[in-house]
Amino acid sequence: MSEWKRACGSAALIATVFLLCFFLPVGRQRFDNAVLEALYLARWYAREHVLLCLVPAFFIAGAIAVFVSRASVMRYLGAGAHKGLAYGVAAVSGTLLAVCSCTVLPLFSSIHRMGAGLGPATTFLYSGPAINALAIVLTARVLGMRLGLARAAGAVIASVVIGLLMHLLFRREEAARAAVAAAAGADAPPDRPLRQNAVFFASMVAVLVFANWAQTGDVRAVFLCCPGGLSTFAVEGRIVERTGSEIRMVDTRGQEHRLPSGLLQDAQPAQPAALQSVLYRARWFLAAAAAAVMAFALARFYRPAERREWLARSWGFARQIMPLLLAGVLAAGLALGRPGHEGLIPSAWIGRAVGGNSLGANLFAALAGALMYFATLTEVPILQGLLGSGMGQGPALALLLAGPALSLPSMLVIGSVLGARKTAVFVVLVVSVATLSGFLYGLLAAR
Repeated sequence: MSEWKRACGSAALIATVFLLCFFLPVGRQRFDNAVLEALYLARWYAREHVLLCLVPAFFIAGAIAVFVSRASVMRYLGAGAHKGLAYGVAAVSGTLLAVCSCTVLPLFSSIHRMGAGLGPATTFLYSGPAINALAIVLTARVLGMRLGLARAAGAVIASVVIGLLMHLLFRREEAARAAVAAAAGADAPPDRPLRQNAVFFASMVAVLVFANWAQTGDVRAVFLCCPGGLSTFAVEGRIVERTGSEIRMVDTRGQEHRLPSGLLQDAQPAQPAALQSVLYRARWFLAAAAAAVMAFALARFYRPAERREWLARSWGFARQIMPLLLAGVLAAGLALGRPGHEGLIPSAWIGRAVGGNSLGANLFAALAGALMYFATLTEVPILQGLLGSGMGQGPALALLLAGPALSLPSMLVIGSVLGARKTAVFVVLVVSVATLSGFLYGLLAAR
């Protein structure tokens, strides 16, 4: 009987694959374009995020797993830790890292495996990309002080509320997990001064921060691809020529863009801070100096066996997370495309659905933000174009609260760490909190 079931299952799988291939809509413009968008997005992700964002994050996650004691993690972030301390540490720790929803995943996976409670761990998971000081400042400068303050307050409150709700909903499982961890005992690392670990971790974080330091051009211009749609994109750089029909810009990487002037939604001085410009020019020197400090600390403070274990743990996180992330990026590109381009879902549908301040508009904005992949800071110019096309203030905040914290690629990885049920609850909580926050903010903004 079991052989018969296996044979039927194999036959059903073969038939399903055959039908998918048979009815594959190859040759239709939208499908072919969506496939190209998936590949373009994967290439962009590999070039812009893997080497400078994810690789340092994997090494930091491996270091947490090897060089930080389980007792320390449980003392500050464990299920039995003081709630104010645990959630405060989780929120602040996430805030210090200006990372996107994918880069924070190895760090989340590491502290969760080390014994952090589900509530503090998910607070850290949300706060890392959502409570990004640079993104909040940019939101206030580009989209208005009121929306910037609403984003800051909403993200801080949402991170703690979501973490507390996750703890309450799964408190029995968390209690059992804490009991198992306590019975296993605290695997204290080799005795060494705290300052040695501090130097090593600070140097790794410095490499991550300075290697990804962003440049700001003289002008930030937002263009609209499709009137009334979501397809907006921003160019930062210098306007070198402007006529009645065309705008020619050179971006911060030296690439030239020629765009019809009729698509320009907004252009304003970027006003780069002097310190930001200085740090940008010195970013590779600073990153190399931090890497040199890291190499010295690794050679001086840690034994060969510890270094080998660190590399093994870092590779373990990469092996678990990278395939899921790349699969998620391909799926997100296929469905939604890149900013400025369309996937299978027409961007005009999304643009029409986020006007006004109904609960439906806020829910749609939160769902769209949760599925799309936003690199750090890219949500601001996208929203700038949408607000100019009629998007409501409430849905704008809903997208700001859900978008940076979640994406389709991150959902796949979170599922591999927490399981499908807890991941589904986390996604529902993020979308629900973002929807409610956007709706309430929209009511206040209308007064």
